Amino acid sequence: MDPLVELFVKIGLSEQKAKDTAKNKKLSPTLESVIDDANVRANGCDKDLGILLYQLATTITKDAAQHRAYIVNKIVKGDLKTTDQVTAAIKYADNVQTINEADFNEASGVGIIVTPNDIQKAVQTYLDANKETILKDRYKTLGPTLANVRKISALRWADGGKVKQAIDEGYLALIGPKDERDVPQKKKKEPKAAKAPAAASNAKQESKQESNKTDVANMFFEGELARLHKPGGNKQIKPELMAEHLKATGGKVVTRFPPEPNGYLHIGHAKAINVNFGYAKAHNGITYLRYDDTNPEAEEEKYFLSILETVRWLGFEPFKITYSSDYFQQLYELALKLIRKGLAYTCQCTGPQIHEHRGGDNGGPRTACEHRDRPIEETLEQFQKMKEGRYKEGETTLRMKMNLEDGNPQFWDLIAYRVLYTPHHRTGSDWCIYPTYDYTHCLVDSFENITHSLCTTEFRQSRESYYWLVDAVEVYKPVQWEYGRLNVTGTIMSKRKILKMVTNNYVTGWDDPRLYTLVGLRRRGVPPEAINTFVLELGVTTSVSNIDALRFDAKTREYLDRSTPRLMAILNPIKVVLENLPEDYLEEIVVANKPKDPSFGEHSVPFTRVVYIDGSDFREQDSKDYYRMAPGKSVGLLNVKYPVRCVSVQKNAADGSITELVCRYENDIPFKKPKTYIHWIAESPRHNSPVRLDEVRLYEPLFKHANPDSAEGGFLNDINSHSLTTVTGAIASVGIYDQIGSWAAKTGGADKESMRWQFVRTGYFCLDKDTEFDLSKITNGQVREGLGRLVVNRTVTLKEDVGKA
Repeated sequence: MDPLVELFVKIGLSEQKAKDTAKNKKLSPTLESVIDDANVRANGCDKDLGILLYQLATTITKDAAQHRAYIVNKIVKGDLKTTDQVTAAIKYADNVQTINEADFNEASGVGIIVTPNDIQKAVQTYLDANKETILKDRYKTLGPTLANVRKISALRWADGGKVKQAIDEGYLALIGPKDERDVPQKKKKEPKAAKAPAAASNAKQESKQESNKTDVANMFFEGELARLHKPGGNKQIKPELMAEHLKATGGKVVTRFPPEPNGYLHIGHAKAINVNFGYAKAHNGITYLRYDDTNPEAEEEKYFLSILETVRWLGFEPFKITYSSDYFQQLYELALKLIRKGLAYTCQCTGPQIHEHRGGDNGGPRTACEHRDRPIEETLEQFQKMKEGRYKEGETTLRMKMNLEDGNPQFWDLIAYRVLYTPHHRTGSDWCIYPTYDYTHCLVDSFENITHSLCTTEFRQSRESYYWLVDAVEVYKPVQWEYGRLNVTGTIMSKRKILKMVTNNYVTGWDDPRLYTLVGLRRRGVPPEAINTFVLELGVTTSVSNIDALRFDAKTREYLDRSTPRLMAILNPIKVVLENLPEDYLEEIVVANKPKDPSFGEHSVPFTRVVYIDGSDFREQDSKDYYRMAPGKSVGLLNVKYPVRCVSVQKNAADGSITELVCRYENDIPFKKPKTYIHWIAESPRHNSPVRLDEVRLYEPLFKHANPDSAEGGFLNDINSHSLTTVTGAIASVGIYDQIGSWAAKTGGADKESMRWQFVRTGYFCLDKDTEFDLSKITNGQVREGLGRLVVNRTVTLKEDVGKA
């Protein structure tokens, strides 16, 4: 084991967390120093002490670092017993040059003991005061209750775990355990008698999985998110900046979702959307949708429109829609201020030259370029020439004069402005200089009074440069906090790589249902609620989430199982003639749209002398473990009173393919319940039955392996050539008319992918946008004639299919 990993394990970190920490070049030296300050390198320490040391290492600020050894000593002595106390100690140390022990103890709660009785009393007082709301909204109020109780002054230094335990016990006593009103339980299938032990084991496993799920309603009040600062708690370079900020926001939480409008959003963005909008909503705050439109070369109107539509599709409404380009003038004026303070310079180095000055490929010593000490007036003059378009693209940039000696590459004199002559979609040709992301992002966060700048961990190194710039130009400083990004196995989410697949026709477009773009998932019929639940149940931590695609499918399937009507549809029809029924035999059979759930309604289907079954439900060679149709064997038809028995098989003389099965409807013998039931669709011209499905598109994973980039020759060599199968000749029961009619009445026929079904014993499907139907043929939710061209996509297979695979 790596010595550093071994050291971190000795203070109570899990092996995986120790490995992740050791890889973090910023955190690992700090934690190592904290361990040495605590004198536990040789023998390690118990996990509780290790948690506090880790908390200190991960959250200590630059200004508080001079007092690190003092805080460590307080932790080791037992004066600081909780992570909240460590956080408070850092906050105190961040604002003083010399520590006054009495002030330190008061600020961080040293010596204050909150007994279990104190906790119980305070919690019960709160529950009594809010009893009516809690009884009405039940466990939906648990998260806010936890947050509000922690604000009670008497519990300022209470153990968070014990407070939560007291609240949980109070809720249990007041409203009882959670039931279907709080967490809808998944319906479990009746286990087969022969497999009872396995079924019992599976049920136990499902129950365990349910209990381990993150409580989505409470997640923003627990864990690392619960330790984020409250508005007003982030130190400023000038006190008046905070006063102005609080006046502007009223002390509200303000977040933002800042996508670049140069491509379509993918499932990783769904996590970012949920985190930013969800955190603000949980704290009664607001969220901006801000387009980071500082690169006119890559931005297109279609991306702006798609991003907004996708955010709303996921169920979120921005407080305000803004653009980085709204602030071009302010950004320019702050660049002038940076220059006048001697903190920026114009540079004529080429890209390769800058790379060499930064140490080159071999990571050598960093050196200043000849332009770094250019006089301020000369830089101002050249920056003005940049603005006036008197330099070619790439000829001159404005760079920030930061710290080339710092170990963080984000301090190596980043570029603030470059020359581009591409017209901007909003500002036209008003500007030919455009600010970079590193310059723009933190300043626009400041302009919009963002309280919590939430981003993924790849921006961790940018945190210090983010703070450096806002302090350098003396504007309000938000707090940046990073969480682990979401990766799904077997996918590619790089915009550049997806564009390559689109351009070279490996996929049909950015909304190809095999992609994990959100427009692709939407077209495949994945409900937005399933996506939101999936990303939130993973929780929000600093660890990167690498999630198996099968887990995403399972969450989608779980939602669709609860929310979709059932429909009999057949992909590979075989004609069945019931020889003992008259030619004109007709029976109207009522079929539930969703068994055991009357709220979904019902529809009628004809049952006649000629029906169709799926080819997968017939086998010429019978066996003991096969329960569906075979010669001489009886099988049930779903919702039909009597079984049918196959008596002969008709074949095509030329190729031997089955053309027809001759069967008997066993309504003339004593009823004997068949071992299984299969789905079917009757032939009845007067009912327009069966309904022809023009295309059924069956999607499989786009790539063969979990990591397509690891394939020899690159990700394009890993593409699964069988990822799409298009079935023609499939049929559906006439229930599809009623269900489409009901859906169209509610939606107006928009968002075709929201018309979803479970095709019985086949999978979950939705309408594709290529469907072309005539809504005028729907009257009062009823359709009794052909609608038009019907195209359906398989969203996900049935759970049973995954097991068989």
